[in-house]
Amino acid sequence: MTSVVKTVNLVKIYQDGALPVPAVRGVDLQVEPGEFVAVMGPSGSGKSTLVHLLGGLDTRTSGEIWLDGKRVDTLSESAWALLRRKRVGFVFQFFNLVANMTVGDNVELPALLAGASPKVARERRESLLAALNLADRADAAPAQLSGGEQQRVALARALANQPALLLADEPTGNLDSRNTRDVLRLLGTVHKEGQTIVMVTHDARVASLADRVVSLFDGEIVDDGRIARRRTGTAGEVIDLR
Repeated sequence: MTSVVKTVNLVKIYQDGALPVPAVRGVDLQVEPGEFVAVMGPSGSGKSTLVHLLGGLDTRTSGEIWLDGKRVDTLSESAWALLRRKRVGFVFQFFNLVANMTVGDNVELPALLAGASPKVARERRESLLAALNLADRADAAPAQLSGGEQQRVALARALANQPALLLADEPTGNLDSRNTRDVLRLLGTVHKEGQTIVMVTHDARVASLADRVVSLFDGEIVDDGRIARRRTGTAGEVIDLR
């Protein structure tokens, strides 16, 4: 089985004046189709940098990045943009919605750009907005929405083109508990449908939704454990980190 995403000795070093600042140090990571991987670690550990590298939003200093069995770290900026349009969805902590487009158009646009017919793009938009309880906000401008609503729209937009890989950088970082539940519910649903997800989070409760937790410290992977869930005799599950 071909991994959805794989890195080999991935390194990112920023320059702070004459001083090199390593952000990612020799990371080897492999994510299989349908996996949900949570990336955790303290502030400054390289979590967001790693996810940005995986999606081509930042350039690596050295090492390799593979997506669906093809090496992509050598792609040009325009080739990365085309690849993201068709294969990668992004959700950020700060929503990055297009201010002069309606909620519905924000969600529909990625599917159209990826080559979906207008009918399919509209059906996908309506399905996603309904799943996030936003169907009645389709004609609103992003500025008319609360922060939690905007983040739900951002998630719907990221899923609109049914990407091979969904990258989420602290998607619940600015949300209250009710909006966090809505976002996590949709993530859980699309994961059960086979969506591959790599998500940065600082919240252990959010990470518990994943199959694996990868822990970074000073730009290096210091732990990579699978989450095993055991049904109990009472309601609910017991989660073991292995």
